[in-house]
Amino acid sequence: MPDSDHPRFVGLIPARGGSKRLPRKNLLPIAGKPLLAWTIEAGLAATHIDRLILSTDDDEIASVGRAHGADVPFKRPAELADDDATGLDVVCHALRSLDAAGERYDYVVVLQPTSPLRTAHDIDAAIALLLDRHAHSVTSVCRTDHPPEWSNTLPADGSMRDFFRPGVRGGRSQDLPTSYRLNGAIYIHDCAALLGNDGAKDDAGYAYVMPRERSIDIDEAIDLDIAELFLRRRTEPAR
Repeated sequence: MPDSDHPRFVGLIPARGGSKRLPRKNLLPIAGKPLLAWTIEAGLAATHIDRLILSTDDDEIASVGRAHGADVPFKRPAELADDDATGLDVVCHALRSLDAAGERYDYVVVLQPTSPLRTAHDIDAAIALLLDRHAHSVTSVCRTDHPPEWSNTLPADGSMRDFFRPGVRGGRSQDLPTSYRLNGAIYIHDCAALLGNDGAKDDAGYAYVMPRERSIDIDEAIDLDIAELFLRRRTEPAR
């Protein structure tokens, strides 16, 4: 854990150029702005983030990022922009690139551009939780839409004979425990632990719970439509 009374936070937005389901996803327009811009604005407005940088392999994304206020101090190597590259690889590359330039941070706040409804308040609240708990990491979550006990795989013939686990069939959803899922909006990690391959300490991490209406992760076209509705509700004046 950092010893400083005033730990430094770098915000990192990973935005590659390739996208299979939604081509050029990070630049698609939503509520009057490129998708990427919503995350940049939230990161810049967060009071705890000392610098906000964009990691991308794509020149157009870099240009749009700069136009909306993000720093783009390096270009991500092509091998870290393909389908085999992991999120950890991308984050560590960014931290090592900053370190090589003499810039060091205590924590990295990873903000995926596919979460346009996450706010600056969410970012600051997640950081406050991390500092209050003296944690190595904080990950944002939200309640699941449906109990996981109601989900299962299906065999090739579609039989539901073994679909429900014992004790679940016929039960009421309100009698099941509240469950949560990762929502992809905020990941905060201790930089030294990450670079030492020691950072994925789940036992030292905590969950920051976000409401479902701010937890939409853009993966398909329908997600864009839903997010657009919520963003316009937020930004348009009441009638």
